[in-house]
Amino acid sequence: MKILYLTAGAAQMYCGSCLRDNALAAELRRQGHDVLLLPMYTPTRTDEPNASYEKVFFGGVSVYLEQYAPFLPRWLDRLWDAGPVLRWAARRKIQTAPKVLGEMTVSMLQGADGRQRREIAKLTEWLEHEPPPDVISLPYTLLIALAEPLKQALKRPVVCTLQGEDLFLEGLPEPYRTQSLDLIRSQVRHVDAFIAVSEYYAEFMQKYLHIPPEKMRTVPLGINLDGYTMRETSAKPFTVGYFARVAPEKGLHLLAEAFQIVRRSVPDARLEVAGYLGAEHESYLREVARCDGFNYRGELDKDGKVNFLRGLDVLSVPATYDEPKGIFLLEAMACGVPVAQPRRGAFTEVVEKTGGGLLVEKDLPESLAAGLLEIYRNPTRAAELGRNGFAAVREHYSVGLMAERTVDVFKALAEMTDN
Repeated sequence: MKILYLTAGAAQMYCGSCLRDNALAAELRRQGHDVLLLPMYTPTRTDEPNASYEKVFFGGVSVYLEQYAPFLPRWLDRLWDAGPVLRWAARRKIQTAPKVLGEMTVSMLQGADGRQRREIAKLTEWLEHEPPPDVISLPYTLLIALAEPLKQALKRPVVCTLQGEDLFLEGLPEPYRTQSLDLIRSQVRHVDAFIAVSEYYAEFMQKYLHIPPEKMRTVPLGINLDGYTMRETSAKPFTVGYFARVAPEKGLHLLAEAFQIVRRSVPDARLEVAGYLGAEHESYLREVARCDGFNYRGELDKDGKVNFLRGLDVLSVPATYDEPKGIFLLEAMACGVPVAQPRRGAFTEVVEKTGGGLLVEKDLPESLAAGLLEIYRNPTRAAELGRNGFAAVREHYSVGLMAERTVDVFKALAEMTDN
């Protein structure tokens, strides 16, 4: 198949959605499909070979200036959209005010009626000179305003992935939250199918965005398992790990509280933390890091990530919201590391399907501490959980299986359009 796949860059952050999109595009190509992976906003950052096209559409600088300086002439876009300028902008640690995010989100969702209409024209004009695809894939509903113009220009079906945008939408201040939701819901009709990354998220988003059930598909996450090997057990202090973006909603403070309870029984236990840290959360990390045995390792590349995970006895990311993906669980299990997770969102689905960890009560450090201590006190059980996860990720959550399931969705829609 020939697939036009849009993905949204997240500046200098290792973003779970970017990693998924990149891994999927690379695997689709390996399986013989022709995939054009177009980055939006900024160049994508991945910890594997980057599969995206070199040109960035809806460049972050242009999108911002069109919102707040729309009088600038179009010929200046060549400057704002230049690779060096976008890479420079992506390196800036910018704290964006909620009002700014709200205004830009609404404008983007207004599509041709918004202030970024020029970007839509630039994208469709460029695509007119490319071979037409069999299917068009959008990375999330925050770009749903592209569905109608792309479908009109290319006469092909549009698919939209659902992979966590509700957290962003719920964080918008009013009236932008309500306006954004209304705009998304009004454009659901332009999308031929939605792909959710978990069964939980398919059920939730169907209700949240008023998606007809016949348009909903589920393709569970998959990871590229190259380089992931079973950890080696060794005599060392009990090590609890956290590998995710450092932010309150990811629950690092809850893990720190649970860890302090653990240290009452295991005084030499360690809490190793790694993941992207945004400027707006630096004070949060400083507060959490006051606990004994805490060590922040910063961001890690692919090799660093695997080595980090292989050095853990258990991983926990006790998010305070219903996480739809949980890619960090798959990465830990791929190394034979058991997990301890709150019973919420896709965590329940992944842990129950793999048998690779324990489920605890959400938002309760005491319950999480009990789960961590159970793994510490029962090495035989911990080893069993590790083996379960190691095998189940390879059976149910490989990137190859994710690509095959995605192609099944794409082919069915393309055939319906052709007929």
